[in-house]
Amino acid sequence: MLAEILIIGAGPAGSACARVLARAGIDVLLVDQHPPGRDKTCGDGLIPDAHKALARLGLLDEVMRRAQPVAHVGCIGPRGGRIDVPGSLAVLPRRELDALLLQAARDAGARFEQARFEAPLEADGRVIGARLKKGDEIVEVHARWVVLATGAVPKALSAAGMCERHTPSGVALRGYVKAPQMVGRIKALEVVWDKSVRPGYGWIFPAPDGHFNIGVGVTDSHQDLGGKGRKKDVNLRAIFDAFVAKYAPAAELMRVGELVGELKGAPLRCTLKGARWTRPGLLVTGEAAGSTYSFTGEGIGKAMETGMLAADAILAHRQDDGAARTAYEAALTALKPKFDLYERANRVNAHPWLADLLIWRAKKSQRLLKRMAGVLNETSNPGNLVSLKGLSRLFFE
Repeated sequence: MLAEILIIGAGPAGSACARVLARAGIDVLLVDQHPPGRDKTCGDGLIPDAHKALARLGLLDEVMRRAQPVAHVGCIGPRGGRIDVPGSLAVLPRRELDALLLQAARDAGARFEQARFEAPLEADGRVIGARLKKGDEIVEVHARWVVLATGAVPKALSAAGMCERHTPSGVALRGYVKAPQMVGRIKALEVVWDKSVRPGYGWIFPAPDGHFNIGVGVTDSHQDLGGKGRKKDVNLRAIFDAFVAKYAPAAELMRVGELVGELKGAPLRCTLKGARWTRPGLLVTGEAAGSTYSFTGEGIGKAMETGMLAADAILAHRQDDGAARTAYEAALTALKPKFDLYERANRVNAHPWLADLLIWRAKKSQRLLKRMAGVLNETSNPGNLVSLKGLSRLFFE
């Protein structure tokens, strides 16, 4: 088989990359080991960076017709204090979002095959395609470029020689609860910090059709010991149970609602670390490249953004391998300061009293509330809110 561009992984990063390339007339083959509409453990929240990416893809209106619109992130501290931070927000289950994005790539002209990535094809030190397993058959696909968008599980990264850290940056556990009687009572993207869920956070997000996404996340969940490590003393199910026991709306949701399916866990790869971004003939994008923010665990928008950056680099330098790699690495490097600031803000998860302090002060300061809204819109630095200088400003603004 032949393709100009072979994209491995049909999640937000891979499908966004495929749509941009296919709309430009490039021959794209997009493959995924799962059939269209696969489930993905995720909070499903679409914050402003996701809205921006969807707008560039020409899909924002279609997504919003299906999604549950939300006007605020509700930040709840250990002492029960709350501040609602405004933003352009929505919730759409990943099963629907990923199927929509894949279909959009196909509508633009990308081909799709269900197959599993086994290993890259190489010649003279350059990746020239991939070996795929399709059913019981091994198929070789030759391509000018391979884009690896395989998510947080490191198996494909390792097979391609791109993995620098096998252990994840964090872990999350989520479930869907059908509770029509709670509609209108939980209206924000509720994020809860408390000692009981330390060093993470709990969430409840209102989803379409009377459903709610409820879960817990823990960043910095594993010790890194030279690329491989071990999980710290983190029991996600125990943290989930503690969240439900501590936060009254979560307890009521689980009491009156119906759990749809099972609670599911997943790893997170954050801070644009843990993988090489490029090698000759190959680009790594999305969560495989670490496109999820630590502190919040939000990754959908940045996955699409990095996928489109990969497409942009290829389009700008189709015949110049080195220039395309340089352009893509420069684009990711330009994003790195944002990820570093979210890493600094991650201290709130380890020290939830910081959430109490921010909420207390934001209730008294419209300026601080605007800065918190700016974090959502990526116009304010989240790390600055919990730096020594930032904390001191809370008392003197």
